[in-house]
Amino acid sequence: MSLVLFNTMTGKKEEFAPLEQGRAKLYVCGPTVYDDAHIGHARAVVVFDTLVRYLRETGIEVNYVRNFTDLDDKIINRANEEGIPYLELAERHIRSFHADMDALGALRPDHEPRATQFIGQMIEDIQALIAKGHAYAVDGDVYFAVDTWPEYGKLSGRNLEDMRAGARIEVDDRKRNPLDFALWKSSKPGEPSWTSPWGEGRPGWHIECSVMSNHYLGAEFDIHGGGHDLIFPHHENELAQAAPLGRKFARYWLHNGFVRINHEKMSKSLKNFFTVKEARERFHPEVVRLFLLSKHYRGPIDFSDESLQETERSLDRAYRALQEARELGIVPAAETPDIPESSALRARFREAMDDDLNTARALGHVFEAVRELNRLTDETRTGQTAPAAVAAWAKTVADLGSVLGLLSLDPADYFAARQDRAMAEADLTPDRIEAMIQARTEARARKDWAEADRIRDELKARNVVLEDAGGQTKWRIVS
Repeated sequence: MSLVLFNTMTGKKEEFAPLEQGRAKLYVCGPTVYDDAHIGHARAVVVFDTLVRYLRETGIEVNYVRNFTDLDDKIINRANEEGIPYLELAERHIRSFHADMDALGALRPDHEPRATQFIGQMIEDIQALIAKGHAYAVDGDVYFAVDTWPEYGKLSGRNLEDMRAGARIEVDDRKRNPLDFALWKSSKPGEPSWTSPWGEGRPGWHIECSVMSNHYLGAEFDIHGGGHDLIFPHHENELAQAAPLGRKFARYWLHNGFVRINHEKMSKSLKNFFTVKEARERFHPEVVRLFLLSKHYRGPIDFSDESLQETERSLDRAYRALQEARELGIVPAAETPDIPESSALRARFREAMDDDLNTARALGHVFEAVRELNRLTDETRTGQTAPAAVAAWAKTVADLGSVLGLLSLDPADYFAARQDRAMAEADLTPDRIEAMIQARTEARARKDWAEADRIRDELKARNVVLEDAGGQTKWRIVS
């Protein structure tokens, strides 16, 4: 089976055939950097990072571009509130975005252009659209005339007449059509501005991605991605600006679904959003990534403590399986051979990923491999199974996890990080736990079972589980 992707433009799954065999060009709309990234941003980043990883895993060379909008009303207003230059605010939040996405295991794109770096090219495109009769200037502003492009609405499946009738856009008598959108905006006093044929001003939001994608990927490229909320008007407007200039633009349009809180779309306007930093304070970043991949990318995903806690337990199981194999001295290497059963599971994993990047189903196969690894590890301890089978399954778990950007850590490092976070939440330290275990040991020695049980229960209430074996007591943190 070849990779098929759901193309928003056609409304159906299509086999992915890049323009140039063995190479794919991908443009994804990035954030407007006026605040810290939230979980909705993280979902888009993780989804398209996983697509890039999978394409490269299949041998396709990817040119991956994701932009930063570093000039916007929200950025200007926030910078004014803080009394700092707008680019200083944007730079701070770009660094914050990188820190969050690096922690989630997202690969950096090949190019990360910023809107302010392409003002000249935007002006050139706007001039060309005016010359072709698709845009008009009025009082220092420039608008795209949607009536001049018959295919406007094709991507979002909207009819221009219906959109006009139902338009809830602030009336602007200077527009020929209420749906016309700004390509260039005259600057207000104190705002950043650039000299243009229409006076001092700055570009509209939509024109930036049309220009930057053309600069890095050319007039026609393979995939344009972003969140579902960008289909209209942003992506519709991008296409409308590019097509009249003779650019075929994107061949496949991919859009990820919303993150929801209590079944409502997460949004800053509803004040029901969580930042990535807030999630990272409470959960290991890989838990957040696994959660974001646990549902098909096109559907919604419900964010809750309970969902993340369940995800955390699943990730713990996978890392513990790898850890227990290591404790037997089994550490798979690149040359570790597959066995027929693990090869068959790898094939099922690929089938899931080829089916429109179905990470939910693919993860099911990863955890199927985890269960098999656990079973064989237990059998190896009793001499029922050869270590080679355990090595094959351990490598399968690690390899498939890596395709999804997961299970790449040393298990000891993962559990150490988990332990540090859990102990901080429980107000415990390793020394304090060891002291309580020693007190319990002494209570058991004098047959004070009530005190021994009290200490065990107190630790359990603080997510510390004790395991007595061979005259020793080990402890571990659980969710």
